[in-house]
Amino acid sequence: MSTYTCEGSVISSSASTTEHIVSVRVPASTSNLGAGFDAVGMAIGRWLDATARISDSSRVVSIARTGTLANLDVPVENDLIWRGFVAACVALRVTPPTGIEIDADSNIPVARGLGSSAAAIVAGVLLANALLHGELDNAAVIDIAAALEGHPDNVAPAVLGGAVLCLPGVGHHSRSVALDVHPSLTFVFIVPDFEVRTAVARAALPDHLDFSTSVDAAARAAALVIGLQRGDPEVLEPALDDVLHVPFRRSLVKGYDAVIHAAIANGAIGATLSGSGSTIVAIIPRGHEAAVQTAAIAAWRGADVDAFAFASNPELLGATTDTQEITQSDPIF
Repeated sequence: MSTYTCEGSVISSSASTTEHIVSVRVPASTSNLGAGFDAVGMAIGRWLDATARISDSSRVVSIARTGTLANLDVPVENDLIWRGFVAACVALRVTPPTGIEIDADSNIPVARGLGSSAAAIVAGVLLANALLHGELDNAAVIDIAAALEGHPDNVAPAVLGGAVLCLPGVGHHSRSVALDVHPSLTFVFIVPDFEVRTAVARAALPDHLDFSTSVDAAARAAALVIGLQRGDPEVLEPALDDVLHVPFRRSLVKGYDAVIHAAIANGAIGATLSGSGSTIVAIIPRGHEAAVQTAAIAAWRGADVDAFAFASNPELLGATTDTQEITQSDPIF
């Protein structure tokens, strides 16, 4: 910073400042897919976009929410994006800076079993890592986010893209293995106008299962992996008829049985809860998307539930980060 004088007058000079702006994009995800409880997840084509910068003019953290996030009424300290940001700071061993301004926009339905929480947490971790020049790799991002989320099956596909099998590792770490999904398959998501909170869905699960049910569940989980890879309806059908968690959660989703039956009657190989619900996901051969969507929406309407539907292939692009450096010249007199 300097000033120059000439014949007693002050002539303006300038000092430049560089502002770092970080943008992240994180996909939605479906998990469980029937028998893959807490182990199988898949990224899908809906997105959360977030931008963060450090403001010199503010000492508070602010989060502006739009899209499906607009109606969230939570204090900053409870916002999942900020909680992910703070968790990354802890991992990086730095104090969370003040004056953080975050803008977040999403078209992922909230509390519908489509990974909105995982997307928010991952976004926060990635924003902190980039804004603070951290060196967290994908495995570290997954571990940090999964510790907040409670399980990795939405987090891992949100970070990596595609379909993922999450395996337990040493300590609190997990291992993510990419799963192939046969190109003949597509996925229809039928989203009702009511929520099922994860905590409520978790509370519905039993503390114990009998041995024969556990054996049955293991066989169906193996069938899910093979069925997705081969696109084989005969293998996928039992995999989508889960015995581990869906029987205890279906009562939380009004009209569940009617929607499942309507989807299958109109060409779906099978249908089940997406995550813990309330969304239902149907796996179908390509070409039956419209029929399944129309029939499933009508079935829910018959139960006095409004719903909408969309189709998605596995979203192969996982979370992305972009950093911009904007240099501004500030005049000095």
